[in-house]
Amino acid sequence: MFKTSMTEDELQKYVIHQLNNFYPDNRLSNKEYIFKWAIREALERTHFCFKHVSLPAYHRDGTTYFSHLHSDQYTVFIWFLSNAIWKRFKDAEIAAKLFNLNKALNGFLCMYDAELPDIFLVLHGNGVVLGKASYSNFLVCYQGCTVGAIEGQYPKLGRGVALAPNSTVIGECNVGNLVTIGNQALLRNTDLSDVSLYYRHIDTGKHINQSTDTPWAQTFYNVPIS
Repeated sequence: MFKTSMTEDELQKYVIHQLNNFYPDNRLSNKEYIFKWAIREALERTHFCFKHVSLPAYHRDGTTYFSHLHSDQYTVFIWFLSNAIWKRFKDAEIAAKLFNLNKALNGFLCMYDAELPDIFLVLHGNGVVLGKASYSNFLVCYQGCTVGAIEGQYPKLGRGVALAPNSTVIGECNVGNLVTIGNQALLRNTDLSDVSLYYRHIDTGKHINQSTDTPWAQTFYNVPIS
């Protein structure tokens, strides 16, 4: 079961109205058929994603719940919508408008043709930049985190990677499963093994890598991350 704060029709009108406010070019008037399919697809993907989340706001009366007024939830939904439209219709104009909407409303920068996983969380949003890296399920992204390339080489992130506020992963990095990147840490062209914690020491500024028994990402999901 899946509960939503709006019906599919209401959500379709809501998104189109937002886009028309930002882009009053009257170029969406004959594109309702695209949104009708894509809204349903995005909601199905949102449901699948959110049903794995342990946070109370993602459930209501024992049922997975999505609210268009919960900015982190809406961020994920809008990205799924942009990606669905790009994959099915290759409509770069609508997909770009949705990308820009997510950037303007939620400070979330991830291109519609990126390959985010089926299960991921954005927490507190604002300033999240996710480049075209290789991602895996159970990703957690806090505010100000960045994943990007160096000379065209992007990171590869395993399952259950948690990116703390203002952390950065760039270049040719192979990040294992259940890895936590700490606040303000910079990982550059470096590999990390499974179940590890990589952080920047608050006093010395030195980066430290150590094993951990408590992977941070697991606290946000209600199924085991292996």
